[in-house]
Amino acid sequence: MIGGRPARSAIDKRPAGSPVEVGPLGLDGDTCADKVNHGGLEQALYAYGREDLDWWTEQLGRELRNGMFGENLTTAGVDVSGALIGETWRVGSTVLQVTSPRIPCSTFKAWLDEEPHWVKRFAAAGRPGAYLRVLTPGVVAAGDDLEVVSRPSVAVTVSESMQAYYGDLDLMRRLLQVPGRGSKWDEIAAAVLSRA
Repeated sequence: MIGGRPARSAIDKRPAGSPVEVGPLGLDGDTCADKVNHGGLEQALYAYGREDLDWWTEQLGRELRNGMFGENLTTAGVDVSGALIGETWRVGSTVLQVTSPRIPCSTFKAWLDEEPHWVKRFAAAGRPGAYLRVLTPGVVAAGDDLEVVSRPSVAVTVSESMQAYYGDLDLMRRLLQVPGRGSKWDEIAAAVLSRA
């Protein structure tokens, strides 16, 4: 059930036991049930930090396994929410680009249904994780290093971009100058700035 209605979701991600091919639309064998709001070229993969899952483990008082937040890549030793929109990563033989934060939705809320006020709590924590586009397809495997290849000169972190989404006008204006941002930002910015 999502939003009180029967629905399908592909949020339940599990660790892969072997290397996985990565194409323009994400991991081979992965699915996306809500193609309007998730997936596509600019949200081909979702990365979330193990350190952030551990932080949530303490907050929620329960263990959170890798993939629990629907992430395709669970990183370690990388501040995913502190990454810059538009920066590029090399993971395995792929090159990926950070496009946007995860904005919590009704599917995510339903997935963690016993957590009260989950959408607000997740948004307020400033640990959204990052959506990625695939610049160079390849193969990823558990244990691959994540190397930051490049960073844009205009700096807006993933966490700050979430603040822009929720109405920080200065951050939104700066985000519009970032090369490599997801194309949805232009539409989102028009709505946010029109309310100013």
